[in-house]
Amino acid sequence: MLNCGIDNIKSYDSLLKGAKIGLITNPTGLDKNFKSTIDILNENYNLVCMFSPEHGVRGDLQAGDHVETYTDSITGLPVYSLYGSSPHIKSEILDTIDIIVFDIQDVGARFYTYMYTLSYAMEDCKKAGKRVVVLDRINPISANRVEGTVLDRNFSSFVGRFPIATRHSLTIGEFAGYINETEQINCDLTVVKCSGYDRSVYLDETELFYVPPSPNLPTINSCICFTGTCLFEGTNLSEGRGTTKPFEVIGAPYLNAKAVISAMNEFSHEGVLLRETYFTPSFSKHQGKVCCGIALHITNRDKFEPFKLAVRMLDTIRKTHPEFEFIKPLKEGGKPFIDLLLGTDEIRRDDFDAEKFMIANEAKLKQYQKEISKFYLY
Repeated sequence: MLNCGIDNIKSYDSLLKGAKIGLITNPTGLDKNFKSTIDILNENYNLVCMFSPEHGVRGDLQAGDHVETYTDSITGLPVYSLYGSSPHIKSEILDTIDIIVFDIQDVGARFYTYMYTLSYAMEDCKKAGKRVVVLDRINPISANRVEGTVLDRNFSSFVGRFPIATRHSLTIGEFAGYINETEQINCDLTVVKCSGYDRSVYLDETELFYVPPSPNLPTINSCICFTGTCLFEGTNLSEGRGTTKPFEVIGAPYLNAKAVISAMNEFSHEGVLLRETYFTPSFSKHQGKVCCGIALHITNRDKFEPFKLAVRMLDTIRKTHPEFEFIKPLKEGGKPFIDLLLGTDEIRRDDFDAEKFMIANEAKLKQYQKEISKFYLY
């Protein structure tokens, strides 16, 4: 029987009873019976406040939307923003609690901001002498494969704060343990482990239900594609936001999809089929415009390498479409978003060679895999 951390929380009664608890969560914070972590902590322990990551506690905000501090209408508890002007928990709020509990489903990709919300909370709790309890959840796209780049610290941001792989192959609890030691955070950390977990499985191969952790990752396949196609967020191509297949389609009004697919078929991209398609985003890039696009159909998850496909596709489009652009830095004086997503600025260089780039990353990935394996809990 597979249980996530919240399903095993009763084993930690002695730690939680009598403590004033602050909770970082979102709609994925549910036990196997779909009872929310909010309700479980509120009914059985002393939950005094909540903290809102990107997309909000209830998941009703789009990517990048500012999260305000407000009163939760259901519990009447204050909800403090951790996504907006500052990712840190204010010291005066930490003074009112004893423990921060974190329960959010990660998706297995370095770009995903919830991991860094947790990392800032760990740092803040270390300074304030507070305990952090992570209710672990399985990695929904399996936790036995690493892919992509290992981030260069010069490109650290809220979409990639630490030198981990694009497809990082950790559970959220393992990530917490890894950075707590390697980044020398050294907070008082407790991970409530999953039980019955085989790290090679995908979430939809288990008895667990997939609850989308954010509006634009509606399926496990979208999460798998996300580890590659998220790179298109750094360009003027749509990554499928505003469609029914976010991250499973990419495109733009100017794209010659047929030519790009033909070029991609020159490579051995196992486990995926590419199809020309047309879509009109209802929001985000190219809103209301017909885009010629490429749809990704996964045929074998274990053979599909989404990062390699995305890099080759992006490089091909860049070199064959004069209309292609990398989007400008999100902040004045900042680095281009593609650099932050990729963890390096190499792809923007005139002499960029996609094949040499990916070969060079293999050694870094092997070393990274060796380092993280010491922190595996399963």
